[in-house]
Amino acid sequence: MLRITTLNLNGIRSAATKGVFEWMTGEAADIVCTQELKAQDGDLTAGMRAPAGYRGWFHHAEKKGYSGVGIYARHEPEKVTIGIGSEEFDAEGRYVRADWNNLSVISVYLPSGSSSLERQQAKFRFLDLFFPHLAALRAEGREIVVCGDWNIAHKEIDLKNWKSNQKNSGFLPEERAWLSRVFEEQGWADVYRRLYPDTTGDAYTWWSNRGQAWAKNVGWRIDYQIATPGIAAAARQASVFKARRFSDHAPLTVDYDWQI
Repeated sequence: MLRITTLNLNGIRSAATKGVFEWMTGEAADIVCTQELKAQDGDLTAGMRAPAGYRGWFHHAEKKGYSGVGIYARHEPEKVTIGIGSEEFDAEGRYVRADWNNLSVISVYLPSGSSSLERQQAKFRFLDLFFPHLAALRAEGREIVVCGDWNIAHKEIDLKNWKSNQKNSGFLPEERAWLSRVFEEQGWADVYRRLYPDTTGDAYTWWSNRGQAWAKNVGWRIDYQIATPGIAAAARQASVFKARRFSDHAPLTVDYDWQI
C-alpha cells in the first residue's frame, strides 16, 4: 500500500509544538503534503526539514508568516518542481510537485477569498490559471495525485451550514462550478468521495476557530486528494484524523494499492 496524507498546518512551528511530526512518523505515511507553513526557509529546524524517516521539499512565500507548502517523502523523488510558473502566485508559495517513476504528487494551497474582495478576486485569478494547468497535467498521461487545501466545499454535503454560506467564499456558485468542471470536463477524481459518496460529518477537514465549531463539528470539507483515474481506482480506504488537533484543519489520509 502507498499511504498519502495531506494537512494544512496553519503554521509549521505551531503544529510542531502540538506533536504533528511525532504523529506523522507513527502513521507511517509514505508521502505527506503540507500547506500553510507560515515560515520561510531559515525558520525551519532540522527536525522540520527531515522528520524521522522523511525528507522535505518546500515552496515558501516571500511574505513572512504567510502561506507556503511542502512535501515530505520516505523515498527520494526523481524530480521536484517548485512553483507553478506564475509570478503572482509563486511569490505566495502555493505549489510543489514531486515525481517518481510512475506517479507525481502535488501539494497545492489555493488562495482563500474570505478576508476581502481583493483576495476573492485573487482567488478567481488563481482558478483561471489553475484550470488549464490541471488540463496540462492530465495531458502528460501520468498518474497524479493533487493534494491540498482547495478552499472550496464542492457540494451541500461538504459543509454543515450550507444554506447560510451560499454567498460566502469557499461555497460560492462560481467556485463550486469550477470544481465540478475539474471533475466532469477534465476527468479528475475526488478520491474521498469516490470511496464515501454519502459521508457528511466524518468528512469535514476544517473548522472555524469562532464559537464552538470544532466541538459541535460545524465543519467544511475543503482538503482533497484529487487524482487521475488510474490511481484513484487504486484507493482502498480514506480517513480524516480527529483524535488530536494540530491545526484548524485535520489530516486526510488515503491508502492506495500502489507502489513507487
